[in-house]
Amino acid sequence: MLPNSPAAMGSYDAGSWLQAFDDDDDDDDDAPQPMEHIVKWKAIRDQAIVVTGTTVYIPQTIYQPYTEADRVRYIEKADLKEPIIFRTAHPDQWGIALEDALKTNMKDLLDKYDNMFENCGPSVSIRLQWPGYRAWTRQIPTMDFKSPKGPITRAKLAKNIANCVKRFIEEKEKERMEMEADRRWKVGTRYIRMEDLILVSLHHIAKGSWQPQLRLRTPLSEIQLRRLQAPAPPSIVY
Repeated sequence: MLPNSPAAMGSYDAGSWLQAFDDDDDDDDDAPQPMEHIVKWKAIRDQAIVVTGTTVYIPQTIYQPYTEADRVRYIEKADLKEPIIFRTAHPDQWGIALEDALKTNMKDLLDKYDNMFENCGPSVSIRLQWPGYRAWTRQIPTMDFKSPKGPITRAKLAKNIANCVKRFIEEKEKERMEMEADRRWKVGTRYIRMEDLILVSLHHIAKGSWQPQLRLRTPLSEIQLRRLQAPAPPSIVY
């Protein structure tokens, strides 16, 4: 099943999705229009059904290649697929907690056995453009090599993304944020953890590259309190 099929999007109504693009004022036809994959990235925040967690999304920039030639080759001339939506039941909403995905707790994930990345190469790059940190990328396989061999499922994809985010946080916890960075988005044990995040969707932002939309499961106010808590002193053994 292709990632741009209705099932890959979690049985989402394509008509309502496209409606987000058709309501623009016709008087703006002469203005530069954002690329379609950028419009869809931004539209997720308005379209998503949220029941648990927060409506606060990690304010990532959207990855793009450095040179104009590469932007043309890998974005403008590429066949970018529709976003992959991670919808759950009980409650009915968009998004699965990364903690559940990592533990393979997928009982509420809809269309969990749908195949992803059919007719793609052997791997794709998962990219994170987390505020305050240098761009980060990790490759994941598009195939599941268990018997019988086949494309990875939506459930396996969610787990792979959870592992990527976990690795990102473990690596970046050891690094300083950029000088002018907003410290609210700092990651680490006393800051934003993998357990604080919900995976809403995955976006095809360049040829071979996909970027996840993440929202906070834990309110920023609670994360702020965690930051202010002093670490426990080491115990002394006599």
